[in-house]
Amino acid sequence: MRDTPARPVRERAPARTLDREQNAARLLRASARHSFDPETEIDWDAPIDPDLFALPAHRVALYGTPLWESLDARRQAQLSVHQLASVTSAGIWFELVLMEGLIRHVYDGDLTTRHAQYALTEVADECRHSTMFARYITATGYPSARPTPQAHRRGKLHFLLNDTTLTFAGAIFVEEFTDAMQREMVRDETLQPLARAVARIHVIEEARHIGYARPELERRWAAMGPARRAVFRRGLLVLARLAVAELVHPRVYTLAGLDARAARQAAAENPHWRQARIDWARKAVEFFTELGVIDRRTAPRWRRAGLLG
Repeated sequence: MRDTPARPVRERAPARTLDREQNAARLLRASARHSFDPETEIDWDAPIDPDLFALPAHRVALYGTPLWESLDARRQAQLSVHQLASVTSAGIWFELVLMEGLIRHVYDGDLTTRHAQYALTEVADECRHSTMFARYITATGYPSARPTPQAHRRGKLHFLLNDTTLTFAGAIFVEEFTDAMQREMVRDETLQPLARAVARIHVIEEARHIGYARPELERRWAAMGPARRAVFRRGLLVLARLAVAELVHPRVYTLAGLDARAARQAAAENPHWRQARIDWARKAVEFFTELGVIDRRTAPRWRRAGLLG
């Protein structure tokens, strides 16, 4: 009786690897169906009505304060436009940090995987978003797309640390935060059409980015030891606080003819602005709490940072 040649044994990929690949494949299909080119999707030549708000009035940092009441309706609307331009400027800064992290992530991985291929697809999305934000800033007359010097230095430090896990966590926080803000904008038909068009594209495409980052952070968090988790918790809170502080650049108040220092103090003490930040951070904070990144010991710090109700 002749021996039958043994069939080669196929090694089964770990379940987590399969889940990772299936998720990336799903996101790549969604990208193929629902990606936008802001250069052609948005009417950049349409005039901007100076009396229309870019953000809902109650989401402007000075809303309800004596400084807010000192401005006439048109200047209040202009303040909202400049605040959104500042937010998009901060968005460019963070997207550059995120893109650098994703490129490093791919460099350390295997480009034949769908997971790595989606990372590059996300980089392409973020390139378009940054260009779109820059065009919006230019259209509004806001004078700069540069972050504050502090944010610029912190971004360079993050490049040196090359903490990919923190990059994914930061992406979840910033993208959930801006997603909540922009969904409000898309729903409000009284707002500036150009601002709503930018928000609509960003909301649709960022949903995929959140769907990529969340399971990746879950995998990495599960593999961390207690000491690494303690350091990570502190690093994420620092990143979240800096990202939110960067949203409203002091020049926003100067452009409104206000004293920047007094305006920043008024915004810091404004319960309406505090509530806006809590509302926009809610989904990210809930996810981090469910994961255990925010626990009973660290929750008070998030509350003091104005990111947890």
